[in-house]
Amino acid sequence: MQNKPDLLDLTTYDYELPPELIAQHPLAQRDASRLMHLKRQDGAINHLSFNMLPQLLRAGDLLVLNNSKVIPARLFGQKENGTTIEVLLINEVESDTWMCMVHPGKRLKQEQWLEFSEGLRGYVSLPNADGLRRIRFQSKGSFWEQLNKVGHVPLPPYIKRADQSQDHQDYQTVYAENKGSVAAPTAGLHFTNALLKELEDMDVNIAKITLHVGMGTFLPVKTERIEDHKMHAEYCTISPEVAEMVNLAKQRGRRIIAVGSTSARTLESFWQDGSLQSGSKWTDIFIYPGIKMQVVDALITNFHLPKSTLLMMISAFCGIELIQKAYQEAIKERYRFFSYGDAMFIE
Repeated sequence: MQNKPDLLDLTTYDYELPPELIAQHPLAQRDASRLMHLKRQDGAINHLSFNMLPQLLRAGDLLVLNNSKVIPARLFGQKENGTTIEVLLINEVESDTWMCMVHPGKRLKQEQWLEFSEGLRGYVSLPNADGLRRIRFQSKGSFWEQLNKVGHVPLPPYIKRADQSQDHQDYQTVYAENKGSVAAPTAGLHFTNALLKELEDMDVNIAKITLHVGMGTFLPVKTERIEDHKMHAEYCTISPEVAEMVNLAKQRGRRIIAVGSTSARTLESFWQDGSLQSGSKWTDIFIYPGIKMQVVDALITNFHLPKSTLLMMISAFCGIELIQKAYQEAIKERYRFFSYGDAMFIE
């Protein structure tokens, strides 16, 4: 008899992925990506394309989207001696001041100015205990205008190419509104305006919430026991109107379908005493096996990195054995993985 996996051991969430399955570019048509349909009840797996999503939804379902907008968060600045330093913005702490990561950090051993362009420079602090620094910007005119001129799309490190002008459009959902993310809520990249209209026409309700993707979503887990991992907080918002929509759907027994792990984490962060609250806050919620999700009935998500908090969250949602089976099936069927890759619909 095979031993049951240790759900709190980091190695349980490791798997071998052929590197050629890591998508380096998106498909030309967003909703042409593949969609694995995974049923928690019986473990059935079906292979569809994303534009067939309307077949899996029904009137009255509530689809919850994260409308955070990716900013051009990667900057390359020069020290006085001409050395180039890369800066990745994480989150804004006050007007024109951000938390950031720098690379290579060992070349920035004292607080100093970095020049990004004629119109933008920043004063960088020493790192805190988490390795993060503060950068205070000075800009000629609007900070956002200058950032849009010189900033780069913050493509993840497993995309082994420089960002291109097309990525400004591709690495952004069609419904992005509120700027603040340093990585895309990638499950939403598959939607087109036409597909969203088709869903609305069949009386699927659509709600938008905001979680600005930061370190909490993309930092790897380094502790051997996953319960020892500390999530970095990310800022999220749910309006009173959306909270009412979710609570009404729950009362009427209709499905809440989260588009992406960030939407799911936001919903779960605001669930309290049997109903969804509204407001804004920093959340460091970490969902892993043993923690039951209270709000979400179905989930649209991409395929996630080994040992990632995202993989742990979907394992909490439907069980590690079923996720391991689904991922092995995806590898066998040559699905495309990670940010620009294919998607799953888990119900």
